[in-house]
Amino acid sequence: MPQTHPLPQAGGDRGEGPRPFRENRPTKQARELRLNPTDTERRLWRALSRRQVAGVRFNRQVPVGPYIADFAARSEKLIVEVDGGHHAEHEAYDEARTHYLKAQGWRVIRFWNNDVLGNLEGVVATIERTLAERPSPSPSRLREGSP
Repeated sequence: MPQTHPLPQAGGDRGEGPRPFRENRPTKQARELRLNPTDTERRLWRALSRRQVAGVRFNRQVPVGPYIADFAARSEKLIVEVDGGHHAEHEAYDEARTHYLKAQGWRVIRFWNNDVLGNLEGVVATIERTLAERPSPSPSRLREGSP
């Protein structure tokens, strides 16, 4: 016979009602983008998948707030964006997006499609260098580990 567990009392961690609706989280769009990658995204994904770059796990089309990152290494707080020629027209949008992501603690690096297609090794080397440049811990974290 399966065991049943009562829900916690009010003020507990669970059982307090429905989960809040996340209006701006674009998970459905991210899923669709994962199913239909561009040739450039597919090529870079082959290089990033299965922890091939510095042993770090990357994910594709990751929702971060109201945005979708092309590739993200969550453990390293690193986002890799691949921009086509059309992005030159959206410079202000890209700046606002990058500002938001950095404010959330992410590092963001961008490559043009032609860089990925024509110099994949250089792109991967840049990602590896960026991963090696781990950000220093915040002063509050330093204090947490102090005696």
